[in-house]
Amino acid sequence: MRTEIKIGGFGGQGVILSGYIIGRAASIYDNKYATMIQSFGPEARGSACSAQVIVDPNEIAYPYIVQPQILIVMSQEAYTKFSTELAPGGILITEEELVNPINLRKDVIHYSIPATRFAEELGKRLVVNIVMIGFMTAVTELIDPEAMQKAVIASVPKGTEDLNLKAFNKGYDYGLKLKKEKAS
Repeated sequence: MRTEIKIGGFGGQGVILSGYIIGRAASIYDNKYATMIQSFGPEARGSACSAQVIVDPNEIAYPYIVQPQILIVMSQEAYTKFSTELAPGGILITEEELVNPINLRKDVIHYSIPATRFAEELGKRLVVNIVMIGFMTAVTELIDPEAMQKAVIASVPKGTEDLNLKAFNKGYDYGLKLKKEKAS
């Protein structure tokens, strides 16, 4: 099934790299097809940016998202700007300490994680996006976790693989725990 994902935040949070890793995991390591389109504000660091990723077991004829089933937001501005686009019954994933999901629709499945705090606890705030990717992997089950780990290793700067895997696992484990709590 075609799954549309939108990731939003501000420059410096690794939004574009997140989309790239998700697409890479799906297309290279999980036997699916993927496309990605990115958008930046007028400045780079600190301004709004987004990545749109489509994951599909079949070839993708139209590479633009229409209504994302998964929305990952890492800033309040991204939530305000993109939350209305989320498909009915869609999954909203927020950075718990940076996003206040006001006027949240009742049909939305919402998960949040203190990803920035987790990244800081690991020693590098820059891995916040990898924490979010791990979390998304656990709560959506869209892409095989091993495929995502391989994509993370292949996509991050040399010498940071261990830190990024720790960040992925921190988000993934938190997502599994949260999903289990929601199920019971």
